Amino acid sequence: MKKNLHPDYRPVVFRDKSAGTTLLTRSTITPESDETVEIDGETYPVVDVEISSASHPFWTGKGRVMDTEGRVEAFHRRYGKKSAP
Repeated sequence: MKKNLHPDYRPVVFRDKSAGTTLLTRSTITPESDETVEIDGETYPVVDVEISSASHPFWTGKGRVMDTEGRVEAFHRRYGKKSAP
């Protein structure tokens, strides 16, 4: 395997700011800040994310269902239906 080709694969903590949850995993991502967190006596770099499965509406069951029925009919009413030649 070639040297200095692959990025470092190390433990990283992903923190969901909106839900307040953390996930310790391994990643090649480079954190933008020098912020760290201590878990079980070990110190890990932190990557803050806006949305995760803990806060995403689809996974939490708080998502909205949009009514798409009648959209084609509304378009035809508004702009008229094109007739065949």
